[in-house]
Amino acid sequence: MRDLFHEAVKIALEKEGWIITDDPLKVEVGGAKFKIVLGAERLLAAEREGVRIAVEIKTFLSDFPITDYYAA
Repeated sequence: MRDLFHEAVKIALEKEGWIITDDPLKVEVGGAKFKIVLGAERLLAAEREGVRIAVEIKTFLSDFPITDYYAA
């Protein structure tokens, strides 16, 4: 299930020049599999290597933000 602000964050990243490459980004580390909400790559000058980021979006809207934090 996507977070409430998923599309807003995606649009903001694209406006800043990031290209969304994966939605979600699937990662496996030490046998554990994860899904990160967005994978993005910013195109840089040809003589430089690309920079990649992964973005996980979480919203804390309940009356108990610490509980939301632990649930995230």
